Amino acid sequence: MPNGMADILTLSETSRPRPEGQWKAKLSKAFYEKPTLVVAKELLGKYLVVRHPNRILSGKIVETEAYVGEDDPACHAAVGLTDRNHIMYGAGGFTYVYFIYGMYNCLNFVTEQEGFPAAVLIRGLEPVEGIEEMKRRRDHRSLSGLTNGPGKICQAMGIDKTFYGLELTGTRIWVEDRGEKRPAITQSTRIGIAAGKEKPWRFYVPKSPGVSKDGKKR
Repeated sequence: MPNGMADILTLSETSRPRPEGQWKAKLSKAFYEKPTLVVAKELLGKYLVVRHPNRILSGKIVETEAYVGEDDPACHAAVGLTDRNHIMYGAGGFTYVYFIYGMYNCLNFVTEQEGFPAAVLIRGLEPVEGIEEMKRRRDHRSLSGLTNGPGKICQAMGIDKTFYGLELTGTRIWVEDRGEKRPAITQSTRIGIAAGKEKPWRFYVPKSPGVSKDGKKR
């Protein structure tokens, strides 16, 4: 089997009608079981897809951050196992959605092996399918600023607490590899956190309008 093919489900495994566009290669569970920093980088240029009744919403992932283990002070697992973060201690390939500031949800993908808590935060997207629906959900008229931030992504794509713990190989939320050339990647320190700011575990596509903001490059 060629390198990387284990990370992708075949079209026959994912082929069902969709309102817009065509089904592509859905990333398999094996993709998310790799080291978190690898997953964070390799997600760039892939497509996040969310299925709602009679509607598919999708966007190209252009910004991610990695949170790795109990020794990472910015990781939710730094406090140990809790009711909130328990999904992080499971196997890779599941969603971890949490609520912040009393108003925003944030979408993460659990990574690595069961027992080691780690995840990748999806920070920035370029909207692709269902753009008008995303604008409606955010009450935002412009394409600019629509999904350039984790809270904005969840608002635009209708991701809420009911998405907690979903399999990323399922039919409600998944990631597709659409066969595009891997983009150039910039690495920087993480942003929007108080602890662990020195770790260069943020990755983004430079000059993409879906990136939240520039950081200190490494």
